[in-house]
Amino acid sequence: MPTPTSPLSPSPLSTPSAARMPVLFIGHGAPPLVDFPDWVASLAAWGTALPRPRAILMVSAHWEGAPVTLGATRTVPLVYDFYNFPARYYQAKYPAPGAPELAVRVRALLGDAGEPTADAPERGLDHGAYVPLMVMYPGADVPVLQVSMPSLDPTRLYALGRKLAPLRDEGVLIVGSGFITHNLGAGFGETTPAWASEYDRWTAETLTQRDDDALVDFMKRAPAARMAHPRTEHFVPLVLAAGAAHGGERPTFPVDGFWFGNFSKRSVQFG
Repeated sequence: MPTPTSPLSPSPLSTPSAARMPVLFIGHGAPPLVDFPDWVASLAAWGTALPRPRAILMVSAHWEGAPVTLGATRTVPLVYDFYNFPARYYQAKYPAPGAPELAVRVRALLGDAGEPTADAPERGLDHGAYVPLMVMYPGADVPVLQVSMPSLDPTRLYALGRKLAPLRDEGVLIVGSGFITHNLGAGFGETTPAWASEYDRWTAETLTQRDDDALVDFMKRAPAARMAHPRTEHFVPLVLAAGAAHGGERPTFPVDGFWFGNFSKRSVQFG
């Protein structure tokens, strides 16, 4: 007889919900996002318009770890994974409930697909996860599970999204969190450089066409890809999200525009 925590056990999440949940990619911003009223208002309105999830599965640009590693399944301290910011940003709290049932389900789905997993029971939400959630779900009353990216290989991450897609029919909101353009070395300014605009436009067009092959091959096909992403950890959560929405659903863009010149705020909803 399997125990309640066994991957073979029924989970409350295994009961299909009335409607399939969307998949999101959020341009998450740095901790100061909360100081930009227009951006906050856009994210807050988006959160209000979304169907209420039973749980959130979060994949952030700020956690890489192989194999796929599951974070805390209870409320633990946040991960303040940033440096030299004002003290108030290190005092942020987001005591969202853990999601142990979702963790069981993720292990089962990935295990059935031959994808190994590991656990990091003390690992809290990093800023790529909690900063947008503080705005979109300010009550901190939706269970959240964060998992790591096992690599930055877009082909592997797209496949991982496909493996996780059944969660959408179980009330789970799958969220990738990153930035469509992210080059800290390019500095901050008031004017958006051509390379950032071109890369952002290419991404929007590629998503709208649901050319997932091109999206996965973005480093070769997108204009100014190396300038937009000297390292790709902020873009590939979008590839995973597209994999979870692989049925061809056309995206919408609830948030767009740029932040400090070259950082695209574009966020994406599939479904």
